[in-house]
Amino acid sequence: MTNTLVLDVDGTLVDTNYHHAVAWFRAFRRFDLTVPTWRLHRAIGMGGDKLVAAVAGEHVERDRGDELREAWEAEFEPMLAEVRPLEGAHRLVSAAREQDLAVVLASSGKRRHVDHYLGLIDAVDVPSTSSEDVAESKPAPDLVEVALRQVDRDGGRAVVIGDSVWDCDAAHRAGLPVVCLRTGGFGEAELREHGASAVYEELDQLRADLTDLPMA
Repeated sequence: MTNTLVLDVDGTLVDTNYHHAVAWFRAFRRFDLTVPTWRLHRAIGMGGDKLVAAVAGEHVERDRGDELREAWEAEFEPMLAEVRPLEGAHRLVSAAREQDLAVVLASSGKRRHVDHYLGLIDAVDVPSTSSEDVAESKPAPDLVEVALRQVDRDGGRAVVIGDSVWDCDAAHRAGLPVVCLRTGGFGEAELREHGASAVYEELDQLRADLTDLPMA
């Protein structure tokens, strides 16, 4: 049996959440719409297919959804070079594999963005998902379920590791426990309210507890 870590990427392994919030703010401004950045930040982690309606209403999604997603992509692209790995990201992935854990990255990002992040954390050979692999993004469980199908669990157990309430909700819907990092900007109490069994400030702290993570 092989136990599996299903790792979120944005905000968990690479420091992108605030870049995404700014890119979305600028995308909305292209259409003379102002969405406060605090509201945008709290929506980061759900997929772009859900974010527009969540922060601006169904009418904006209906009228401008696809255009806004294209605008977000154009605004985020110049920021890609600024993205840095979070401290301990490579060490976490390496340690998990050394302990014979299967590692798969469950990202709802664009495939070319995910590939860029894999290069940053020196994990280009790690199985991963992207928005192109699923019909519905977080908080739906699709990404987690697709990620699990990429590894040979042979009856083993799994745990989701993320940084947002959306990761928690996706894990819950997939029937898996979830452990969270504060790196996405969500508070510990809120993450625990959404089902996180443990919350860490840093990836190296999580790495030290790899053998004790809850799995199902």
